[in-house]
Amino acid sequence: MTPAPVRVQGLLLAAGAGRRMGMPKALVHDADGASWLVRAVEVLRAGGCPEVTVVLGAGAAEARGLLAGTPAEVVLAPDWADGMAASLRAGLRALDPALAEAALVSLVDLPDVGPEVVARVLAAADGSAVDALARATYDGRAGHPVLLGRAHWAGVLADAAGDAGARGYLAEHGARGIECGDLATGRDVDRRPG
Repeated sequence: MTPAPVRVQGLLLAAGAGRRMGMPKALVHDADGASWLVRAVEVLRAGGCPEVTVVLGAGAAEARGLLAGTPAEVVLAPDWADGMAASLRAGLRALDPALAEAALVSLVDLPDVGPEVVARVLAAADGSAVDALARATYDGRAGHPVLLGRAHWAGVLADAAGDAGARGYLAEHGARGIECGDLATGRDVDRRPG
């Protein structure tokens, strides 16, 4: 008998104001007009997350409009200005633990991270994703996406702080690094594309 597929919910954090960018990153478009927000949703879905929840904050009304043609669910983080941790908490609280064994957390400002990276990190679940704790690394440097099994959600919710998000929790609990440097740089982009 084939085991049931792992249910991993994509969780895209896109709530920040993008101060260095000069605009919310959820509203950024490439030079060719492609929306980073829509692209990030498509990457999560193509990489193996059949459902995606997007956390919005700054520019939420306009960002919702960009997502109108996608199947993504939208959650607002009212305290988004407090940093990435506020967005992460809002997103995790919105997920139904009865439906998702894990959340695969990614960021809107990773334009070179494609579905291959998502699929590789998801493969770290090794069957049941409930206890999974893994993150993409790029030439040994920790990055996103991050796979958070449901067993870790309460701990992440309690520990996440400021712009560090779950960094401390991941380090303390020995998150498995999944090398993806052959697929992408994983660097977030803080300046508008030219």
